[in-house]
Amino acid sequence: MTAPRPATDHPIPIRPIDQPTRLEALEAAVRAHSSLVPRIGIILGSGLGGLADELEDALAIPFADLPGWPEATAPGHVGRLLLGRLAGTPVVALQGRFHLYEGNDSGLVVQPVLLFARLGARTVFLTNAAGGLDPSFGPGTLMVIRDHINLTGLNPLRGPNADAIGPRFPDLTEAWSARLRARLHAAGAEEGVELAEGVYVGLLGPNYETPAEVRMLAQLGGHAVGMSTVLECIAARWAGLEVVGVSLVTNAGAGYSGQPLTHEEVLAAGAEAGPRLARVIRRFVTDLP
Repeated sequence: MTAPRPATDHPIPIRPIDQPTRLEALEAAVRAHSSLVPRIGIILGSGLGGLADELEDALAIPFADLPGWPEATAPGHVGRLLLGRLAGTPVVALQGRFHLYEGNDSGLVVQPVLLFARLGARTVFLTNAAGGLDPSFGPGTLMVIRDHINLTGLNPLRGPNADAIGPRFPDLTEAWSARLRARLHAAGAEEGVELAEGVYVGLLGPNYETPAEVRMLAQLGGHAVGMSTVLECIAARWAGLEVVGVSLVTNAGAGYSGQPLTHEEVLAAGAEAGPRLARVIRRFVTDLP
């Protein structure tokens, strides 16, 4: 097995034009293990990796065995690419993800969703753990992402374009599919799981927000805030994938509860709400066209 490659604080930028060659190598590495053609790609965020246990005929590939991928370092992120079936539907899933705050380049952060497309998926389901900006969204709330605000200061499409993947100027009018959101709400209703809906704000991290920042983000129209997801959505839409996603609200934003924030409560909330979200995702992918 290849020795794990840690993320670096000075990564080599991966421009859009560099992605096809890298994706070709990644696809070859995956195809050496599996010929499964997924219909959907799923990214499992902090504390939400339990869905991986429900995959049938699952094959797991550690990140370190895939060319150019470092091991995951965030707590609650195992760091494996999984291929298998969920409710009979062929899926590819990422148990963990790459974050900007780990020192990763934005091009690496989005490479998994681009690989999903390369393997045959036409839909991507993004999940994350997030802080609540809306006081009515208490810990444990599952929020369907209606739209997002990218405040990371970065964009994975910066640099010469790869026309073979997508257009120079992708439209994000409907970054998050209305059709799939409706399907997701229906899946929640069928499973008896209440789903909220709102706007996700993506920040760089790794520190949690100040109370003043929480108030500002709420004023901007945000309902939940986290340190992932927005760049993945941008890249997925660039590549022509339909995108749907859910934020697990693990805690009230700074200043709402009067208590300090910890990653331990994020993982604990994921352990509590993860089974509910897994039921919804399982129902959602059933008979996925």
